[in-house]
Amino acid sequence: MVLTASSSIHAQPLRFAAFPDPVPGPGEVLIRVGACAACRTDLQICEGDLGLRMPPIIPGHQVAGRIEAVGPGVDDWTEGDRAGLTWLAGTCGECAFCASGRENLCQQATFTGWDRHGGFAELVSARADVVVPLPEGPADRDLAPLLCGGVIGFRALRVAGITPGARVGLFGFGASALQAIQVARHMGCRIAVATRSGAEQARALSMGADWAGGYHEPPPFALDLAVTFAPAGEVVVHAVRALDRGGTVAINAIHLDRLPEMDYSDLWWERSIRSVANVTRQDALDYLDLAATIPVVTTVEEHALPDANRALQRIATGEVEGAAVIIP
Repeated sequence: MVLTASSSIHAQPLRFAAFPDPVPGPGEVLIRVGACAACRTDLQICEGDLGLRMPPIIPGHQVAGRIEAVGPGVDDWTEGDRAGLTWLAGTCGECAFCASGRENLCQQATFTGWDRHGGFAELVSARADVVVPLPEGPADRDLAPLLCGGVIGFRALRVAGITPGARVGLFGFGASALQAIQVARHMGCRIAVATRSGAEQARALSMGADWAGGYHEPPPFALDLAVTFAPAGEVVVHAVRALDRGGTVAINAIHLDRLPEMDYSDLWWERSIRSVANVTRQDALDYLDLAATIPVVTTVEEHALPDANRALQRIATGEVEGAAVIIP
């Protein structure tokens, strides 16, 4: 599915198109896509909240599949290896950020489905050094949601400073939070979930949350940390107000509508707000190991490749219960 111009997802901006099979260049591999999960970042690219960088572009950055072919100079992948692709498509590898393990902040970083073609396709080429190994066993449809929603939720918890037994707030309860709650529960945390949906509140409680309520309802206990998943600045303010002294809110969003004015007293006592930008390869490796240990269970809604517009429409309206996954 290819995007040539951004517009409302209800106008079905993605078009089914035939491309020549990609050929892996030096240092690249070719992946046959078994499944590609869709997320709100794909929606924001399609609707223009994130400007097009390479039209036409094939979106999709949560790819689970197998190596179809390897390009010149690649000796750590072989045909048939199980492989995954994340949002991170490449970095310079030389700047201070890359050298310090913060390649997610590299100013020359490129991103799958934004700077180069992604996984809403049968085949996708990628730099071999950013592809991550996937375990045998779980189906592609179950692994694909781990590669963005799972990894970025895991990074957000780290950025917010999660520790075993901490008091954790999850503001929004979509695909990423559905995995984050499993990580927090595994770490013995006390968990509060804020979401508008009564059904999602009930689901959070069934998954081990100690409390669930609306955004405007203060949790019954102060939070050491919180992660906001909803791309709305108002939710960030509610999360900050729920923090204990010294607590941190991590904003798990690449695009936020705005940050509204707030009272300084809400931020006082060394509370802090941090953004979460992209992921690193190490994030992906660490999370895949942890997800297998827990094990993280994903809930998926399958869509055939020609129905990618419909998958994103359902993400936009909040109808997806879990992760939407595109199956070529």
